[in-house]
Amino acid sequence: MAILSKVTDSLEIEAWAIGAEFPSAAAVYEAAQKVRDKGFKWWDVYSSYPIHGMDAAMGLGKSWVSAVSLAGAATGLTTAVLLETIPSVFLYPMIVQGKPYFSLPAFFPIMFELTVLFTAFATVFGMLGFNLLPRLHHPLFNWERFCQKASDDGFFIVIETADPHYNAEETPKLLASLGATNVTLIPRD
Repeated sequence: MAILSKVTDSLEIEAWAIGAEFPSAAAVYEAAQKVRDKGFKWWDVYSSYPIHGMDAAMGLGKSWVSAVSLAGAATGLTTAVLLETIPSVFLYPMIVQGKPYFSLPAFFPIMFELTVLFTAFATVFGMLGFNLLPRLHHPLFNWERFCQKASDDGFFIVIETADPHYNAEETPKLLASLGATNVTLIPRD
């Protein structure tokens, strides 16, 4: 009995990944822990709703988007201070309404607004960059079962063939032993 549900001609199809469907959230959670313990790095879990504790089960660390947001905030604040200070203090020093050349209270609104603006842009573009977006087509959409059930009631683990621990014979057996009901090779195109 073949473990893979999709029978392909040998070497005619270039596989992007191997996907496995699980019957419940608890089953995919336990399987994710075991896949993580096997040392896989290029894999992901898909479900129709968030599963509490899945980040820890997958061994995911803290996101770097917050660091990008902090860099955006620092850039915005620095830009605002320089755009206000250089003309007011160095290029055109004028005393207006009795205020000193460097009037920090007058500069606060612009510093706040540029800090928020640069933080927002850095956060959005950082998130897009980390998620490799925009991407018009993903190879995972070549798997019909995933497209039918992912947003409804499906629970999936997908391991990319580029993973250093991927083995064309052992990985399907591992997924089947973890309780997968449908193990499929997903073509690249």
